[in-house]
Amino acid sequence: MNFKRNITTFGLVAASLLGSLLHAEPLIPAAPQLAATAYLLIDAETGQVLVANNEHERIAPASLTKLMTSYIAEREIIEGRMELSDETLVSEKAWRMQGSRMFIQEGKMVSIEDLLRGIVIPSGNDASVAMAEHIAGSEELFVDLMNKYALKLGMINTTFANSHGLSPKNGIDHFSTAYDLALLAKAIIYENAEFYPIYSERSFAYGPVAPQPNRNRLLGTNPDVDGLKTGHTDAAGYCLVASATRDGMRLISVVMGTRSEGARAQETQKLLTYGFRFFRTAEPFQGDTELYSARVWGGKVKTLSLGLVENLTLTIARGTEDALTTQLNIDPTIKAPIQVGQTLGELVVYVAGEEVTRKTLIALHEVKRAGFFARIWDYILLLISNLFSV
Repeated sequence: MNFKRNITTFGLVAASLLGSLLHAEPLIPAAPQLAATAYLLIDAETGQVLVANNEHERIAPASLTKLMTSYIAEREIIEGRMELSDETLVSEKAWRMQGSRMFIQEGKMVSIEDLLRGIVIPSGNDASVAMAEHIAGSEELFVDLMNKYALKLGMINTTFANSHGLSPKNGIDHFSTAYDLALLAKAIIYENAEFYPIYSERSFAYGPVAPQPNRNRLLGTNPDVDGLKTGHTDAAGYCLVASATRDGMRLISVVMGTRSEGARAQETQKLLTYGFRFFRTAEPFQGDTELYSARVWGGKVKTLSLGLVENLTLTIARGTEDALTTQLNIDPTIKAPIQVGQTLGELVVYVAGEEVTRKTLIALHEVKRAGFFARIWDYILLLISNLFSV
């Protein structure tokens, strides 16, 4: 990528890095309209919303609830409080659970690894309760943990009443939103990456029971899809949280309240097709790499490399690459000493003239203060420079 620098002074230094701005915008069709109560499509890496409808509406999540149950179980293992090889005794409550099950037996021991697969793949309500009881002592205490994790992840429109997603009989609130479930899916994919392959497994067999298929039909029809979870109750309709990756871009889709298993897969496919066809994840700048070399006054060295803390990733419409421009706002007078990581400005990114993000610019190396006479001379030069600039 070729950079063009035009530097002017207006209180802060502005440097144009990405050439001239082209105002022509690519032709992108309107987002698909789905036959669903709520839906959402985001770029998993950047979190940018590409398609949304009723994404903050509180809806019964059905078995999408189990994404939180599996997420917590995975965190327990990652943080060393539990191991896959651990076993737990199946309670009567877990054994008596209705709906989808992995068919564990009361009074028998079952491994955490089997329970985790039993939650994710056949969507076992019995497995969910058994896991909840093992982690927290009771499902009621586990639900408290679920809601604390929801707040930690920013799921502000979510309240859980159980570990499995069946509609509560006592009228207690149990709801989530498409947006909140996308946050949860993102956390599973990136925070619990070592366990994410489980969500793409096509079937699960436990004991004498015949292998049960994963209800996510897209795992068998779309090679890009590698997770996550289905759900269904009469109150929620048919739901699906899915993720897919293509050409370095990962998308997360949430579809809630469709009419059938086939419909939730079909509507999800519409979102993924639209996202991959018309958008891409770009990484125009690397972290810890010099973007600008600034003059330092009173330092043992005269220049300072400025850059980003981490790689800059953006979701852009395909065809807008040439419309991407940036501006550096840098402190006009930088004086030593300078510490590594010290904030000294910001990078502003525009697409087709519209601001899309701002990122902090930091010092990439240390600059120590020069000796007394060298500092005096430098400050004289700075005074002269300021006089001429005025």
